Amino acid sequence: MDSFLSFISSISWWIWVLIVLALVAIRDIFFQKKHTISHNFPIVGHIRYMLESIGPEMRQYFVANNREELPFNRIERGWIYASAKSENNYEGFGTDRDVYAHQHIFVKNQMMAYKIDENHPNAKDKTFLPCAKVIGAYNKRKKPFRPASAINVSAMSFGSLSAAAVEAMNKGVLKSGAYHNTGEGGLSPYHKQGGDVIFHFGTGYFGVRSEDGNLSMEKLTNLVENNPCIKAIEIKLSQGAKPGKGGVLPGAKITAELAEIRGVEIGKDVLSPATHKAFSSVQELVNLIEEIAEKTGLPVGIKGAIGKLDQWEELADIMLKTGKGPDFITVDGGEGGTGAAPPSFADHVSLPWVYGFSSLYKLFLEKKLTDRIVFIGSGKLGFPAKAAMAFAMGVDCINVAREAMMSIGCIQAQSCHTNTCPAGIATQNQWLQRGINVPLKSDRLAQYFKSFRKELIEITHASGYEHPCQYTMDDIQVNLDDNELNRSLAFTYGYNKAKVPFNGMQELYDCVHLGGKEYMKNEPKK
Repeated sequence: MDSFLSFISSISWWIWVLIVLALVAIRDIFFQKKHTISHNFPIVGHIRYMLESIGPEMRQYFVANNREELPFNRIERGWIYASAKSENNYEGFGTDRDVYAHQHIFVKNQMMAYKIDENHPNAKDKTFLPCAKVIGAYNKRKKPFRPASAINVSAMSFGSLSAAAVEAMNKGVLKSGAYHNTGEGGLSPYHKQGGDVIFHFGTGYFGVRSEDGNLSMEKLTNLVENNPCIKAIEIKLSQGAKPGKGGVLPGAKITAELAEIRGVEIGKDVLSPATHKAFSSVQELVNLIEEIAEKTGLPVGIKGAIGKLDQWEELADIMLKTGKGPDFITVDGGEGGTGAAPPSFADHVSLPWVYGFSSLYKLFLEKKLTDRIVFIGSGKLGFPAKAAMAFAMGVDCINVAREAMMSIGCIQAQSCHTNTCPAGIATQNQWLQRGINVPLKSDRLAQYFKSFRKELIEITHASGYEHPCQYTMDDIQVNLDDNELNRSLAFTYGYNKAKVPFNGMQELYDCVHLGGKEYMKNEPKK
């Protein structure tokens, strides 16, 4: 035995390397049948696969320039990170963006900017920017709601996101006066940290699900009654990542906690169908909206990615005829989001936000229905200039998903669907989640929202307005092509948005329906 150990120890390290490589080569050539490259090129093939696996990271940090990455480039991510950390988010020496590029946005400034006096709400709080409309006011809901923030957290479920991420976001919206959309995974304990909540459900009816997989009105009314943090209810018709497609939650992912929150069985696959069971026509959808609003007292809205407009026009006609319908409409862009989807859906199904929203808004504008509805935009709008454009097109507030994730540490690893998110945000891996410092990350989300609102207010004042709801389609121009150079939004999309009733920021500040009560009460004025 001693002689054998002595023989082993006498072998040089480089010989051991050769032995291991030889064994790998034998395995590749004679035993593994799955990978042609490693079979034909043993050892070298493994190096190729390794380089391919880290290719996105290599391109992100060493190859791509500051403006060319998708879905968010380095400049955009850097602005969010700096804003969330209260760091310098300015640029020096002029823009490095190609201002002649297709669809570049120009916000037209006024010769003399809007001036606020010393008693103005924005003199007291430079980040105060609530929604100019009250959700549910037109339909006289029992509990109307005015969002206290023009920017809010979009629909992202617990289960898709980690517990730590959801908790950090809810504490962040509490500190910034925003609201937090639950996503279709149900209301979890992590959504109940004090922030205003929009309860969102889809075809799976998670959290308000009957035994046969339908919507339980009893569970929904009980949920609202027992959770006063819920300010409105949103019915998801479709989402930008995969409109018209259902999904499967594998049983292996369903823990006891997830099963209780979603109202499903532990360890059993759960199907989210492509269509709803609770309604099968536009009229039935309107009936359901009215039933939920009557039984809960809350405003009720719908969310959808836009494609064909025939059923949307049917909805508008029903609203005209009956005086009933949704209190708000969230328009999602076909650019996709945190939801995993096949490339065919993510790349091609449903319209990008600017095309989808402009088509839908124009339809409701022509039927004189825009005053009844609060329009919410969702589709890479978490930057002040893009938000100014969205307000000019007709939105009343915006939701952000990936931008909110980046504010709490997302590095755009694009592994949301693999359960291996290195930032601990889009994973249920307990070890990875431990990297999220909830108090710190909640502060960062709140600071991102405040920085966003402050900069949007400053852009608005530069344009001569007090609130971005006053923007018109002629206040923003976009580059079209070489023949047209640049044109106003009104020319580009073929309509002028309806005027939003607005009597000054002070009226919004004094509104009894204003959300973010804790933020308004506790936030030190700046």
